[in-house]
Amino acid sequence: MAGRGDPPEGTPEGLPGGEDEYRSVVFDEAFVRAAHLQEFSAQERMGEHALAVRSRTSSGEGRSGSRQAVLLVLLILLAFGTAIYLGARNPYQPPVDQRAEPLRTTVVPLAPQGPVPGGVPARLFDHSPAAAYRTGAAGINLPVTGRTTHFAESQVVTALSIAKDYLVASALEPDVLSGVTVRPPRLLIDPDQLAQFDRSVETPADDGRHALAGWLVRFDPRQVVLADPATRVQGTLRFEETGPDTLDVTADHTYTYALRPALRGAGPVAEASLFTVHREMHFRFDREDLRMHRAELVTSTVEAGPQACGADTTGSLKPLLAGARVPGAGDGPAVTDPYATGRPAAPSLCGALAPRAQPSL
Repeated sequence: MAGRGDPPEGTPEGLPGGEDEYRSVVFDEAFVRAAHLQEFSAQERMGEHALAVRSRTSSGEGRSGSRQAVLLVLLILLAFGTAIYLGARNPYQPPVDQRAEPLRTTVVPLAPQGPVPGGVPARLFDHSPAAAYRTGAAGINLPVTGRTTHFAESQVVTALSIAKDYLVASALEPDVLSGVTVRPPRLLIDPDQLAQFDRSVETPADDGRHALAGWLVRFDPRQVVLADPATRVQGTLRFEETGPDTLDVTADHTYTYALRPALRGAGPVAEASLFTVHREMHFRFDREDLRMHRAELVTSTVEAGPQACGADTTGSLKPLLAGARVPGAGDGPAVTDPYATGRPAAPSLCGALAPRAQPSL
């Protein structure tokens, strides 16, 4: 006889209450251990504000989180170490800034071999080697440029332009020629050379370092003035790369000035005469100089006349004016033509001004 709750033929298949109905929801021991929630015991639930369940944290998960944190710290340290290493080994770091060397100067006065010709400025120019020269800054022309191994063409043009700016500021600016100011050329000089420049202005000396005439052209306004502001100029500019970070420019120019004595009271205007300055300057530029529009002056050689050999030309130049002469000037010193550019500078401390350099009146 069947049990009281069971039909004689047993529980039909597919009906609720069958054993198979709960088979899919039976949890094994591993599933229960992995559960995040666990029911509190009856005694634990008796506490005030007690929750019915508590969170279960697997000790395996804690260890896994700790390992991930350590791994993250190691990755951060590795990234910093790699950045420091690559920074130390980077071949494209900026070059170490090198201090500019002092300018080396040579000033050679050229004594006339006869009386200094005088006359009207235009006529003097027309009968001198400067007849075909251009006036002012137009006589300082930039050469055809190109790139070098380590410098782009634009950088070469910048170097040449700075050199030209310095030549104009130091040899053609009227206020600089008359001694009113030295600011225009000073603004273009490397800061490492400013102390040398200032000392050359304040206390010039014939020591190969502090001759003002090596930096700029200046006439004593108490003695001479410009008879014609249109100075005649001609010469060349050359450039070459002398290292991965240095670009050199050599300027070789002749400047011809028309001068006359400074007026002292009322009287007829004195005749003008020509004064010629042959100037070879060697400039050096690093990348910072190009960026800051300045130059390092390496050497400066000046041959200027007509002047007496014994004149102190470390500061203002001392031109001999129309009609002046120096007896015996052609007996000793070698003859030097300041209009002949592209040649070695006179090795002596005084030279004789070549007759062809004077106007042929």
